Amino acid sequence: MKPHPNFLLHAIEAAGIKELQPHLTVKDLHQGEAVADTGELVKSVYFPHSAVLSCVVGLADGGAVAGGLIGRDGAFGAVQALDSMVSLNRVFVMVPGRASAIEAHHLARAAEKAPALRRIMLTYEQYFLSQVQQTAACNALHEIPMRTSRWLLRMEQLAGATFPLTQEALALMMGVRRTTVSEVAARMQEQGLISYHRGRMKLVDVEGMRKLACECHHVLENHHDLIFRQLMSEIDVSPSRLVSWKAGTGGSEIEH
Repeated sequence: MKPHPNFLLHAIEAAGIKELQPHLTVKDLHQGEAVADTGELVKSVYFPHSAVLSCVVGLADGGAVAGGLIGRDGAFGAVQALDSMVSLNRVFVMVPGRASAIEAHHLARAAEKAPALRRIMLTYEQYFLSQVQQTAACNALHEIPMRTSRWLLRMEQLAGATFPLTQEALALMMGVRRTTVSEVAARMQEQGLISYHRGRMKLVDVEGMRKLACECHHVLENHHDLIFRQLMSEIDVSPSRLVSWKAGTGGSEIEH
């Protein structure tokens, strides 16, 4: 079985769930495009292949901060679709690319027929919640260079070592001013960790970035492995049907 470019769809295929396939379409998502607004009913669910989505928490003074990123290891809107819920955040495309999409009502009906599908979606929601919680703790306790490295490593995990990223977008992820991001990025470039030119970021020394980053990146990787290993055991996925899932130099991998 060839691994699907999206981890959740790969897990769904490995579990033998076929109800989604007739309703999935592949779409090109463009940078800055909004896929959901705060308070809006979720009508479509997105499983990114190469696109990266950002969930943004808006503030009363007009500011905003990213609560979490969704890429090829996850989905946006799945749990909301199961129970006809609204999006609590604005979600937009941070890195353009492709994604599989399905109308929310089709996913909800498929989950009624395949309880394992609902279980997979809820498991990812548990992981995404852990990402948001870790981000809150990280923003409160860790220094900006460490946080910057963590966010860039997460981006590398989802989009590869080179990706489009404006300083405004990075400042949004960090919850800091653009001038602060500029200073930190300049120092990281001087140290040979990154290369940044005209809105394109390249991670030159990934291992060096890992050493600079706080423990939050590693903690989230461990969370992902733990909860999905448990899931595969619970839904009794055969080892012969679940193969390694890898995407680029980053990505996630589960072997059963």
